[in-house]
Amino acid sequence: MSNIWKIMSSSRAAEPVFRSGNRDVPLKVVRSARAARMSLRLAEGGAVVRLTLPRRAPLAPALLWVESKRGWVEGQLAGLPMPQPVEPGMAFSLAGQNVVLDWAEGRPRRMKRDGDRLITGGPRDGLEGRVLRWLRAEAKRMLTEETARYAALAGVSVRAVGVGDPVSRWGSCAVDGTIRYSWRLILAPYAVMEATVAHEVAHRVHMNHGRAFHALVQALLGRNPAAERRWLSAHGKGLHAFGKG
Repeated sequence: MSNIWKIMSSSRAAEPVFRSGNRDVPLKVVRSARAARMSLRLAEGGAVVRLTLPRRAPLAPALLWVESKRGWVEGQLAGLPMPQPVEPGMAFSLAGQNVVLDWAEGRPRRMKRDGDRLITGGPRDGLEGRVLRWLRAEAKRMLTEETARYAALAGVSVRAVGVGDPVSRWGSCAVDGTIRYSWRLILAPYAVMEATVAHEVAHRVHMNHGRAFHALVQALLGRNPAAERRWLSAHGKGLHAFGKG
């Protein structure tokens, strides 16, 4: 298992903490036997900056190198959307429809969708976790239904459908027929969810991204998914900012 440290010190040279707006983003140092050289990148949706080092690389010169990259890192952070914490009264998109989080402490904790309102209650403490769990469950329900629909169109079987919270991909299809999606697709327009499902179901026929694969995606979807790909490219980082404070 990789050892992970947060660099904590009062000195800027020993504590690379990166700043963008009102955000302070800490450095995580990860030592990896597979790393041939040191590398630096934003991780966890921009919540940390990750420095990966070969297992025996000295730390002090690596921190000096990180400090020399401060301008680049903070420039990258500045391009990220601001975190969007879950708060009572907030409005957000749910499969392309705007909803408002309608919370009152005296109500039951159970989430209930009523038109353009998501109604809930219970203590304010823990509200964010309850909302995110509901969204994840609702995403799995909707994505499971859509996957079954497109699998029937393609004439293929799907072993299981799951949801997670990956940073680098919106869906994946394993050779055993298991398809997994990012639950955050529920925050995108419905057409984006459809296009992602068609993409992953098409992998049940073609485990590649060749011409036949793209032709099948377009046939299943009934349109070219280029617009949906552009939307995810432009707005995907905003989806990852939801629920983070």
